[in-house]
Amino acid sequence: MKRIAFTLLVFLSACLSLALAQPAQIQRVNPINWWVGMKNPNLQLLVYGPNAGTLTYTINYAGVKLLKTHTVENPNYAFLDLTIAPTTKAGTIQIVGKRGSQTLTQPFDLKARDKTPKGQGVTSADFIYLIMPDRFANGDPGNDKFPDMLDTEADPKNPYLRHGGDFKGIINRLDYLKDLGVTALWLTPVLDNDETLKKEGPDRNQAGYHGYHFTDHYKIDKRFGGNAGYIELAAALHARGMKLVQDAVYNHISDDHWFFKDKPMKDWVNEWPSYTGSTHKEQSLYDPHGAAADKKTLLDGWFTPFLPDMNQRNPYVANFLIQHAIWSTELFSLDAWRIDTYKYNDLAFMNRCNQALMDEYPKIHLFGESVVNNPVGQAFFVKNTVGFPFKSNQPGGLDFVLYNAFNDALNQRFDWDSGVNRIHQVLAQDDVYADPNKLVTFLENHDTDRYLSVIGDDYDKYKMGVTWLLTTRGIPHWYYGTEILMKGTKNPSDAEVRKDFPGGFPGDKENKFETAGRTDKENAAFQFVRKLATYRRDNPVLHTGKLMQFLPQDGTYVYFRYDGSKTVMVATNTGDKEIGLDTGRFAERMTGFTSARDVLTDAKLTDLKLVKLPAKSALVLELIK
Repeated sequence: MKRIAFTLLVFLSACLSLALAQPAQIQRVNPINWWVGMKNPNLQLLVYGPNAGTLTYTINYAGVKLLKTHTVENPNYAFLDLTIAPTTKAGTIQIVGKRGSQTLTQPFDLKARDKTPKGQGVTSADFIYLIMPDRFANGDPGNDKFPDMLDTEADPKNPYLRHGGDFKGIINRLDYLKDLGVTALWLTPVLDNDETLKKEGPDRNQAGYHGYHFTDHYKIDKRFGGNAGYIELAAALHARGMKLVQDAVYNHISDDHWFFKDKPMKDWVNEWPSYTGSTHKEQSLYDPHGAAADKKTLLDGWFTPFLPDMNQRNPYVANFLIQHAIWSTELFSLDAWRIDTYKYNDLAFMNRCNQALMDEYPKIHLFGESVVNNPVGQAFFVKNTVGFPFKSNQPGGLDFVLYNAFNDALNQRFDWDSGVNRIHQVLAQDDVYADPNKLVTFLENHDTDRYLSVIGDDYDKYKMGVTWLLTTRGIPHWYYGTEILMKGTKNPSDAEVRKDFPGGFPGDKENKFETAGRTDKENAAFQFVRKLATYRRDNPVLHTGKLMQFLPQDGTYVYFRYDGSKTVMVATNTGDKEIGLDTGRFAERMTGFTSARDVLTDAKLTDLKLVKLPAKSALVLELIK
């Protein structure tokens, strides 16, 4: 055994000597640029190329100091710690690397910050529209596919391949979205997903059209329009007074990512002796009786066999991800971040990353995806009032608990503990959140069955759920196409709930972006959503007004949004029979009001003592004294 070990050591030493005999190259520097005048003066550059870690680096630029060069296990990497003084001028730094007689010079741009809107945040005054760019609209068929990418296919007729949607297509439809009442766009990830089609497993022959398989953090996928196209989209949104939300994925990368194929060090990702998937069970994070092994498997287990789990406890990994988030916000004028698979990330890292963004952009909003089924579990991942040992600083999160309650309210029979009682119960526990208005509410998303299919294609239920979403607390988000009654379930695949928006692609027989292309029922749905969304947009009482709810009775659920200038009453009847609603028990909020305007029909009600609620209906009344 000793002889074998010695032979192996000699072999490895020979390989290293051979590698060091090769000339060094610098092929990448990440970030690809930076800015002067940032609040944090520190910057860590990742330098990559054959033997890039064997060079001795210097920088000679006024106001910029190279504090330290870090070498790691892989000689193809060096990490350079820089500090940038507040008085530093914009310009091009020359990074000089020397080894023996070889000298390499790599330019690196320090740019001046511009005054375009960025980090504006989203609030309860906003209505976020979620788009999967590949499936929304194709504005430039010339960028549908490229022969120099690993995935060279695009076919709108194949549900598992790319279809060609892009930024240009979205820009062409911004007026449609603004008319609907949308104030912000959240796109599923737009970073480079240059990966081979999977040959086995649940995603076999399915392209990364959804965007969650990153292969290069500093490239926006050119099939969407690249970095320039994304900047153009942000400018078009801001010119209309709208905002841009980017989808972050800190937890994992594609196995085709360039720095997974040639890792800087063994613990760049969380490795296991054999493939180990996450438990997906978040209870182990806050369970006072929980086992450390379960916590480790949740956090360090891989999401799938082809999505390596990033080791965010590695300081170089943490710096890389945090700097990328700041770089993206600055370059692309982002206003908020939705954070994918939040509960799988190292919690200390997430607090550090969140704080870095909030320090640089104090108004920015951050809301993560933690699929949970109870308010206490959900509160653990955001700023809360619960006495957990770990204190999260995440301002908001996707409200999966209320999402489940919406579905229960529309699908369960009303009883002591079921039906519309579920919404009341969930909101009654809002005290566990530091600010429940920062939670992002929804009826569906790209990972769920579509809303209309969940409620049995029942248009009356559709209107009730939309009413709750757009009049209760929180920041509502919407999934593309639900305003024109798109439906589908995840059986047989996710592609069934990610179909193309009709009219967004060359050759479409119908154009649902236009009134003439929609059926009467689709137009009615569009106008219903538009009426409530624009009313919400224009009335602060639905943004910041207080919420008072009353115990549901006989399948009815009544609540009020109110402030010093306005009171809105929302009443829904989930039952199958018309109810005459005696408003006497709502005197706490209705005393002094003598009439009301029906927000949905503009009709005036002159008698508020007994309000008729037809079966499966929603009523939104602006009360008048």
